[in-house]
Amino acid sequence: MPVTDDIEANVAALLRAVGIAAAQGADLLLTPEGSLSGYRPRFCRQTVEEALRVVTTAAAAAGLGLALGTCFVEEDGRCYNQVRLYAASGEYLGFHSKTLTCGTLDEEPQGEICDYAVAPLRTFQVKGVTVGALICNDLWANPGCTPQPDTHLTQQLARMGAKVILHAVNGGRNGSALSELAWQYHEANLRMRAIAGGLHIVTVDNSAPDRWPCSAPCGVVGPDGGWIVKTEPTGEQHFRATLEL
Repeated sequence: MPVTDDIEANVAALLRAVGIAAAQGADLLLTPEGSLSGYRPRFCRQTVEEALRVVTTAAAAAGLGLALGTCFVEEDGRCYNQVRLYAASGEYLGFHSKTLTCGTLDEEPQGEICDYAVAPLRTFQVKGVTVGALICNDLWANPGCTPQPDTHLTQQLARMGAKVILHAVNGGRNGSALSELAWQYHEANLRMRAIAGGLHIVTVDNSAPDRWPCSAPCGVVGPDGGWIVKTEPTGEQHFRATLEL
């Protein structure tokens, strides 16, 4: 779905998705990285908190679980790039914070690694299934923008009992040859890490601006590395998949 710095537009896109997912009988809706707040560390905290109430209330009213990508300031005063998990009842289950935050490879890295706090890796229970969440570079650990060691978070989550990884993405792209190469790298990582961990990976990306393909393919990869569902590479897309676990 399109993700911008316009929180009102983001909420409208999220409510569209909630309505579609509920109408199709989905158990859980996954949204891209920063899909509520925008992908940024500085925003009006009160506006994001109110927007969060609107979206989570709508999901709970529809009986829909939610894995919501947003940046959010927690009670400790620090900003986290999160996937926030909610049960179909509306119960808040906790959050995953982006762990492999991007930055330069200098001795004192610069970039989003300086903007976001990190919390310990964890799993969640969704309808009796153990799931994990990852955000963008958490999964592919791009060697050009990952100052910290690649810790193979997918396999860590698999060892923690996860059967499904919910992967929220908002990757950079500009229509160049490098963007095309990054797409291939991202897809290869999705498929190989699914095989290595024996996992289903559900992955969704920001589609704005839709004159360019997303930074990575969206859909569901099975434990054999094959695509169960794969969307078109441009524009707002909604898909449902039933996972045989």
